[in-house]
Amino acid sequence: MLRVAPRALLCCPSRPSRAPHISSSPRAMSLSPAPAVSPGGVVAVVQVTSTADKEHNWRQCSALVRRAAERGARAVFLPEGFDFIGDSPQQSLALAEPLHGDIVGRYRQLAKECDVWLSLGGFHERGEDWDSTGRIYNCHLLLDNSGALVAAYRKLHLFDAALPGAPALSESSFTNPGRELLPPIATPVGKLGLAVCYDLRFPELAQALRGAGAQILTFPSAFTVPTGAAHWEVLLRARAIECQCYVVAAAQTGRHNPGRASFGHSLVADPWGTVVAQCQEGPGLCLAHLDLAYLEQVRQNLPVHGHRRGDIYGTLPGTAAT
Repeated sequence: MLRVAPRALLCCPSRPSRAPHISSSPRAMSLSPAPAVSPGGVVAVVQVTSTADKEHNWRQCSALVRRAAERGARAVFLPEGFDFIGDSPQQSLALAEPLHGDIVGRYRQLAKECDVWLSLGGFHERGEDWDSTGRIYNCHLLLDNSGALVAAYRKLHLFDAALPGAPALSESSFTNPGRELLPPIATPVGKLGLAVCYDLRFPELAQALRGAGAQILTFPSAFTVPTGAAHWEVLLRARAIECQCYVVAAAQTGRHNPGRASFGHSLVADPWGTVVAQCQEGPGLCLAHLDLAYLEQVRQNLPVHGHRRGDIYGTLPGTAAT
């Protein structure tokens, strides 16, 4: 049954370890000026079933982005592997593209045509070191409504797991880990912290983004069915509650190939941990209104961030010791 709280607008399926370091280098910062509009508004979360057919994936994703724009979304969030999900690591390497390639070019034009910001989570990027390493990056791209590339976050935590009843996955066998956590990006809907999928299991990362000013945490994902059924919603709601942020999580759904399937259930959670919009099975999208005045009210009423005892257990980048 679909769970939609009052703040949701619409859901329409078609159907102490070392703390993460937030980079302050110029290339890690937003490449576009802060938007000249009041933050907050409607976001859309896209849920798809990607395959190794990049043209099929493009048609599926672009149609949903256009639908979201028609329904008033100011920012649209796509899941990890929106470009493709390969049948093997070898196929993923063969299909990967650089940031200046055809796929990113198409989405830059789409963002401009639809006048929306696009969060493209989990792009298979052939980076500058492709010729020397032969490995790719799992890259979360953020495009503004002019089609400009605002930020490129490369996934820090790579998913290596062999779970009972599920195929073994070893992302690190063909993917390079990222080296920096980007500062939150100012967008028309709020300050956006970028992450990808497995990063969700590391609360230190989310707290670091919160300390640096994030109002929205994003976890574009392709969760496996066993881990999704057990942990997906509870982890997302936990990050929302702990950080007092909106959490936006676009997800892959269904069977991609004979050996791989994803859990789906894309959702938006508010700073109180309430799921305010959610997709269920199959491709589709859901929309929610992000109310930043409500976010500030939650933070003022329960100021947990200011109660952190950094003097006892250390501080994270962007947080102040008490």
